[in-house]
Amino acid sequence: MVPVCLERLGFKNLIIIDEQAKPDGNFPTVQSPNPEEKSAMALALQKAKEVNAELIMATDPDTDRVGIGIKDAQGEFFLLNGNQAFSLMMWFIMKNLSPEERKNGYIAKTIVTTELVDTIAHDLVIECHNTLTGFKYIAELMRAMEGKKKFVAAKDEGHTLFEWLVQMYVDHGFYKEGLINLVRKGAEGEIEIKRMMESFRGNPPEKIAGSKVVRALDYKSSTTTDILTGKTTKLTLPVSDVIQYYTEDGSKISVRPSGTEPKIKFYISVHTKLNSAQEFDLVNSQLGKKIKSIEDFLLAL
Repeated sequence: MVPVCLERLGFKNLIIIDEQAKPDGNFPTVQSPNPEEKSAMALALQKAKEVNAELIMATDPDTDRVGIGIKDAQGEFFLLNGNQAFSLMMWFIMKNLSPEERKNGYIAKTIVTTELVDTIAHDLVIECHNTLTGFKYIAELMRAMEGKKKFVAAKDEGHTLFEWLVQMYVDHGFYKEGLINLVRKGAEGEIEIKRMMESFRGNPPEKIAGSKVVRALDYKSSTTTDILTGKTTKLTLPVSDVIQYYTEDGSKISVRPSGTEPKIKFYISVHTKLNSAQEFDLVNSQLGKKIKSIEDFLLAL
């Protein structure tokens, strides 16, 4: 499906991994068929180095997950995570819209997706709508907006994807995300996950990795609480078993049980200013350490 689509869009220099060209439900070439995992991209990474490719792409069989690899400043391939790929795509589109298109356009994302996209939309004066996690909620929003607002794609050239990624961070802030999946199988695991969610609601942390919690959102009770003032406001999204904490240093931690697997998920987002492309490696390392400290805090609870 993907090669055909790319060819129709005018891309001609496509190299297919022969061993993975034909559908096979046994997935003999990978440990996991999830292209978001680096191990699933091993053959593509190897081939990309051999032919000096600019971009790597892979999808799972029904193409609802994609893995993307690009070169860094040293020419070494690394995989974009979903938040980076989405942010980069939306930045390309939004920054090339005319003032009229921005006024009449909108974007949609979920409450656990990086807030870099919210920041870009705010900076470029474009409506940004947040929904609960799940395609159905975004589809509902799209139906509601049909005929009222539209979104127009645009094209850009002249730099590598990595250079554009860094420039996006310079323009709108460096956001970095982490994800913890705690698997708890069976009936006991289901009970444990419920207890964990109840504990977060009944005994919310005052600080997370040393930073004071200043705002809490509980989508099950549909309330937002300003921790500093105690003031509560109503959430307008549908009821869902999700809790979010915002800390004094701007970090966001979201907690929810998986809707399809026996696990509880922790989404971590941290951010800071990136003054120049030359500071990328240093700031990237600093944000990575901050994510690690939050992960250690959550896993110790």
